Amino acid sequence: MGSIVIAKADEHAVPAGGALAVDRGVFGQDLTQALAKHPLVELRREEVLRIPAEGSAKTIAVLTTGPLTSESLSEDLERFAGQAYMSFFDAASPIVVGESIDQNIAFMASRYDRGEAAYLNCPMDKAQYLAFYAELCAAEQAELKDFERETAKFFEACLPIEEMARRGEDTMRYGPLKPVGLFDTDKYGAFDAPGNKGYKPYAVVQLRQEDKAGQLWNMVGFQTNLRWGEQKRVFRMIPGLENAEFVRMGVMHRNTFINSPELLNAALQFKQRPTLLAAGQLVGTEGYTAAIAGGWLAGTNAARIALGKAPLTLPETTMIGALVGFISSAEPKHFQPMPPNFGIIPPLAERVRNKRERYGVYRDRAFADLHAWANENQLSLVQPIANRAVS
Repeated sequence: MGSIVIAKADEHAVPAGGALAVDRGVFGQDLTQALAKHPLVELRREEVLRIPAEGSAKTIAVLTTGPLTSESLSEDLERFAGQAYMSFFDAASPIVVGESIDQNIAFMASRYDRGEAAYLNCPMDKAQYLAFYAELCAAEQAELKDFERETAKFFEACLPIEEMARRGEDTMRYGPLKPVGLFDTDKYGAFDAPGNKGYKPYAVVQLRQEDKAGQLWNMVGFQTNLRWGEQKRVFRMIPGLENAEFVRMGVMHRNTFINSPELLNAALQFKQRPTLLAAGQLVGTEGYTAAIAGGWLAGTNAARIALGKAPLTLPETTMIGALVGFISSAEPKHFQPMPPNFGIIPPLAERVRNKRERYGVYRDRAFADLHAWANENQLSLVQPIANRAVS
């Protein structure tokens, strides 16, 4: 399935500068169909109310329940783990109809000209930004349930935009609204007056293409828990979005995760029951790519256990190896979900000051170690992965 996922991602890719982004709706549908048609897969659409019993026919199982885990399964998971699951609040950004964006104001560009010009950028001057900031801080939020409000924790890598604003006037300008890396004024023109090549906006709101046809655009970094009417009122203050038509408003939900450092090993097996494995957001990894990679590792190890083979652990110099290593060995008392990032990867033998060159060295080391690991374990890497090593 790994090669299928990569091929489908390439097939349904949308412009995103130097990043890989997909048309999520079509991508998800296509993957579901591919899975349903796979000769070695039996797809059953039914609710799982509890963890399969250890002596049952499903003794070997992978638990990949999503962020909205049902009450019944959550309670069974608590009983099995001997501790309450943990949670944090995550949010999604609004999606806007492309035709409703004023492209006389918004312009296409990617930060630092990485890849094609893939993002729509809505520039703000200082007065516009400060007015937007004030209204954002004062806007009314959707209410959380009483028990949730008292214990609510936000995922720091995906803060609601209003929560970010409350941390300081310039917080957004050093985050998703930073006005750097976008302004070759000879290429894009000036924003205050013709011929003024020295002007740069005070802040910039970016929108990323959501679908392959370019009809829908996601507001980058605008995860929010504002009431829907407030979202429309405040976000239409952004230059270029005065007449924005929203097809999805920003929403917030609670994510469930387990205390993986206490419960899992680096093969994603439960320590107290090695034939039960876990993957996805439940284990405390963040992001689609991490979920796919963790699902591959847990699924592969479940199959190896069924065949009487030893489970695999990935090299810590690879991103998924480092991420699984982190969630299985972090301090349990303060454990929080972690997205893929270079901070968790072992340092290089020699310091490389240039960031782009440093990341390239990380990549090359990871592929070298991955190929050596595959040879040691008598495994073959699927061709699309091998090709990406030199792309």
